[in-house]
Amino acid sequence: HPEIWEVILTGGDPFMLSPRRAAELTRELELIPHVKVIRWHTRMPIADPARVSDAFVSAIGSKLKAVYVAVHCNHANELSPAVCDALSRLADAGIPLLSQTVLLKGVNDDADVMKALVHRLLRMRVRPYYIYQMDLITGGAHFKADVKKGIEIIRALRGHTTGYAVPQFVIDAPGGGGKVPLNPDYVEEVRDDGVFLRNYEGRLFRYPLVPSATDGAIPAAAPEWTPAWVDR
Repeated sequence: HPEIWEVILTGGDPFMLSPRRAAELTRELELIPHVKVIRWHTRMPIADPARVSDAFVSAIGSKLKAVYVAVHCNHANELSPAVCDALSRLADAGIPLLSQTVLLKGVNDDADVMKALVHRLLRMRVRPYYIYQMDLITGGAHFKADVKKGIEIIRALRGHTTGYAVPQFVIDAPGGGGKVPLNPDYVEEVRDDGVFLRNYEGRLFRYPLVPSATDGAIPAAAPEWTPAWVDR
């Protein structure tokens, strides 16, 4: 299958492998010319950071392929000094780190809690990647947060922290539909004379399709600039 460009190693947790087995997998993938990226998805740096040994880090490293590691972390309290050490071993080896978080009711369905998590991850050189709306799993209904809460969290992060601290909020569509992004609605209207945008502060802006000397923020008192649908 020469169309395969990236290989993802995921659950059961691939960091449960021995360094020897992990190295064997890596070396086998290195032999496939059309595979350019190897991505490991794991909870082990959080759940059992001692497993992320120097030997294991060396085993998954590659000079022939780009190697990424995506960790699964749901709350800043999980990021202990031992976890920091495990993540540092990966980062110091030149392996880019991403994070995935599941939105969980009563655990992290709060903008301040999520902001603390993404900031702590960035300090550990982990790029926040996804926030997932929880899959529909038996016995997990008590953790299911409102989708609107996830959108509110993204709105609360955007503009109030650095851009690369804002993950993408997604639903993994049931039945194999893939990841569908959910975002606050920043686009108010698209017209022939411009795109009307509302920023993180709620202020309205017009991005002109034809440049003019009056480009910029829309004055609230200027009817010719204010679309009819704007609340006054």
